[in-house]
Amino acid sequence: MKQKASVINIIWLSMVVLATVTAAYTNRMDALTSASFESAKDAVVLAIGLIGPMALWLGIMKVAEAGGLMRIVARKVRPLMVRLFPDVPHDHPAMSAMIMNMAANALGLGNAATPMGIKAMQELEKLAPEKGTATNAMCLFLAINTSSVTLLPLGVITIRAAAGAVSPAAIFIPSIIATTCSTIAAIVAAKMLASKISGPELAAVQETYEVAGSEAEVGAEPELSPPSVAGQRFIWLLVALFVGGALYQLAGAADPLAFSASSLNSLSSWLIPALISGLLIFGYLRGVRIYETLTEGAKEGFTTAIRIIPFMVAIFVAIGMFRASGAMDILVTVLSPLTSAVGMPAEALAMGLLRPLSGSGSFAFMSEIIKQSPDSLLSAMVSVIQGSSETTLYVLAVYFGAVGIQRTRHALPAALCGETVGLIAAVTVCNLWF
Repeated sequence: MKQKASVINIIWLSMVVLATVTAAYTNRMDALTSASFESAKDAVVLAIGLIGPMALWLGIMKVAEAGGLMRIVARKVRPLMVRLFPDVPHDHPAMSAMIMNMAANALGLGNAATPMGIKAMQELEKLAPEKGTATNAMCLFLAINTSSVTLLPLGVITIRAAAGAVSPAAIFIPSIIATTCSTIAAIVAAKMLASKISGPELAAVQETYEVAGSEAEVGAEPELSPPSVAGQRFIWLLVALFVGGALYQLAGAADPLAFSASSLNSLSSWLIPALISGLLIFGYLRGVRIYETLTEGAKEGFTTAIRIIPFMVAIFVAIGMFRASGAMDILVTVLSPLTSAVGMPAEALAMGLLRPLSGSGSFAFMSEIIKQSPDSLLSAMVSVIQGSSETTLYVLAVYFGAVGIQRTRHALPAALCGETVGLIAAVTVCNLWF
């Protein structure tokens, strides 16, 4: 039986064709041609740049997994995750990998969250009864990722501080409200759309999950030899020195309890090294051969980064052509009368349309608006939109591309639903808050 084309095929083709037609009327064919080649090059450059971080973090995740951290984390948050992902065995590695990805996103760790998300998607793919087709769990996980539960929008706050905003962190609570609404909407949409699978297909998925779950439950913990007493004492000495350094820095601050953009930025700079060291120390104390295990996991990161290049090229080219043709400007012009009536300026609408398409483009657009008027309502609005949402098509291309998913099913509609609700919530809360 011939499979129905997924939504991403229709959206991708529509963007390319609309860009070409628009460029014909706006006389931007030269710009369109240049954008197609430049976007393809940018996609490859970005993918190559991801090889290092991806190899590092997947290697570190391999150490944590070998030490049993995945099982420990999964047990701690089992009640919530079982309700969200009832089809995934509660102690399967996919559970803890998803949790660590969500935690990294919530803390604003940026690129550190991507390898963790890819690791989770790889584990979920092992449970898929039909290779190349997204499961309910994959669709829900991607929808949650694109709704971007971000508790610390550090990058946005830093830009606002650099532009001289009176209160750079004023968007903190509005961003949390907007991202919460976005996440709830994405989860509800994914759950509702998932219920539309046919009976035989749903039965096949559940049967595969049950088999995988029984195998995971009977799997024994690997036997590991703990390090020597001297080795353990040395590690704990290093931990004590690290904590002492943190306390020293805190004590030297003019106001240790001050909540400012600089303090949040400092927190971000401490989080990554602490997380890397903590996971490696955990593995060492559990008897894992951390160097060998990390390099083995890094090999997976290298091959994964190469595998996603075709998917990123396709998405980047469509987005680049759509912007270069002037189609984005026309769309904003057409919709502006409607959005202005509900308190959304044309620039905020452009930001809302650009955010799911291009992370770098939306960040640059936001930065320019903030520099022009750092304390305006528009500045706050685009900051909240940037800090409470994610680049949907990029996440879809990277995560699904890493495991070769061709049929994305309801992942994109659920993600776009979350994005739309998040945009509406951002505009509403900014008009009320500021």
